Amino acid sequence: MTDSAAPRGSRPEPFAATGSGEPGGGDAPVEPGAAPRHARPAGDPADDGPPARRSSFLRETAIIVVSALVLSLLIKTFLVQAFFIPSESMEDTLLVGDRVMVSRLVPGAFDVHHGDIVVFKDPGGWLPPPAEQDDGPLAEGVRAALTFIGLLPQDTGEHLIKRVIGLPGDHVVCCDAEGRVSVNDEPLDEESYIKPGSIPSQDPFDRTVPADMLFVMGDNRQDSQDSRYNTGKPGGGYVPMGNVVGTAFVKVWPLSRFELLRNPGDVFADVPDAAP
Repeated sequence: MTDSAAPRGSRPEPFAATGSGEPGGGDAPVEPGAAPRHARPAGDPADDGPPARRSSFLRETAIIVVSALVLSLLIKTFLVQAFFIPSESMEDTLLVGDRVMVSRLVPGAFDVHHGDIVVFKDPGGWLPPPAEQDDGPLAEGVRAALTFIGLLPQDTGEHLIKRVIGLPGDHVVCCDAEGRVSVNDEPLDEESYIKPGSIPSQDPFDRTVPADMLFVMGDNRQDSQDSRYNTGKPGGGYVPMGNVVGTAFVKVWPLSRFELLRNPGDVFADVPDAAP
């Protein structure tokens, strides 16, 4: 005896193969030897399953990574770039190990102003030769690549960071009867940014800034090799405007020192324009 039987007196219906592979599936019978209707030819991409999905995932991941790298490079080239502080010359505004973000829109889209903190390429001889690092070619290559695209902060081995005191044409002098720096005969009250305990300058100077040049000083005046002390080097101690990478506008690391770097406009508010 079987679990099911045809009604007495009736002829059992022959089993018909259907496209669904089940009796009574509603599809037309499949001829003997023919492929089932839902079967796919060998090599059909849909039969590849997981390999096809893996290929698609890898392709999309590569597109995302390349796009991110290109975007990072464009941002570094045209908008902002990270730098770290290696020396004490800008204390207490910037400490050794601070990371700052620098706007690449200055100079260019925006002008350089008195009081700006600028990062610039060494005009020549301001910095000692960089110490050689022996981390191996692979590590050095990876670091250089990540720095180039802006994912690591720029090594300041060929860059300096100082504050702009004199613009092109300015007459910068130190010191007046009260020991202050003056610009175009206007004395500056620099207490808001120079390092506590420092004086505006321990050495006198009297300079007129050439066209397309900047006169810069560190905030730690007694420990800064700036425009005062590089007169015998290329540029005569001035910074060519073309060497300026940009202006620092925010400290981003360590987080405990996160702070916007605002221009001390009030210090220079009464400085007249340079004489033509």
